[in-house]
Amino acid sequence: MSKEIILNFHPLTRDRWSDLEKLFGKNGACGGCWCMYWRLKRSQFLAQKGEGNRKALKEIVDSNQIPGILAYSGKEPVGWCSVAPREVFQTLERSRILKRVDDEPVWSVVCFFVVKPFRGKGVTVELLKAVLDHVRNKGGKIVEGYPNELGTKLPDAFVYTGLASAFCKAGFSEIARRSKSRPIMRCTLRK
Repeated sequence: MSKEIILNFHPLTRDRWSDLEKLFGKNGACGGCWCMYWRLKRSQFLAQKGEGNRKALKEIVDSNQIPGILAYSGKEPVGWCSVAPREVFQTLERSRILKRVDDEPVWSVVCFFVVKPFRGKGVTVELLKAVLDHVRNKGGKIVEGYPNELGTKLPDAFVYTGLASAFCKAGFSEIARRSKSRPIMRCTLRK
């Protein structure tokens, strides 16, 4: 990461909700997603796209669950990473390509959002490191991610699950691959 950028990280809690709204903007990060894509059945996600998804994520935060980590440059929110125990993510649990590798309890990293001026500057790697600290503090032992790995440059909206190279830089290793472009990567945490 660039030496000029100093980031700090905080779990998304009620008192930081307005920061997430500022970061995601009117479109809810990407097309009304509000980071609910992996948490809901597809029909429900589509039916409540936009405001319904915003309300659903707000309910999670208001119930004192932490759905992810915010990255800040100074006091400005510049990035987001969704992380939770895998069983929270219904779509992930039903995925044929991303099905469970084993019966180990894992935390899953399913989504990133970084504001344009900070993209390509290592924010995702730093977010992953902050996620590892967060999961360790919550007693988790394994963190999984499901990044894209394509040979061509993709538009930012298509790499919301991150890139394999970022996961490698943060200490993850590939443990399975059922698709040419979608490895399953893990980091086992040390105390």
